Amino acid sequence: MTWYVSAMKTMLVSEFKAKCIGALKGVHRSGEPLLVTLRGAPLAEVRRPAAARAGVRLGAQRGAIIEDTGVAVPPFAEDWAERDGRGDGS
Repeated sequence: MTWYVSAMKTMLVSEFKAKCIGALKGVHRSGEPLLVTLRGAPLAEVRRPAAARAGVRLGAQRGAIIEDTGVAVPPFAEDWAERDGRGDGS
């Protein structure tokens, strides 16, 4: 069994279950992590999320797609046309 010595606040899993929302708000407010334990052993560590990345936003690729107005004819179109009796490839 590994024992952890830490300065972070700990809470039993049963207490965390009963006070979950308050515990999460406390972690968010104080910035101090919370260690949830089960029978004295660490079960989970709750931390404030890292700062949100300023990254790619929805719509950032707008205009990146090139529209092709030509009609693509598959290479087997002539085979189908011959099978259907048209023979001209259309």
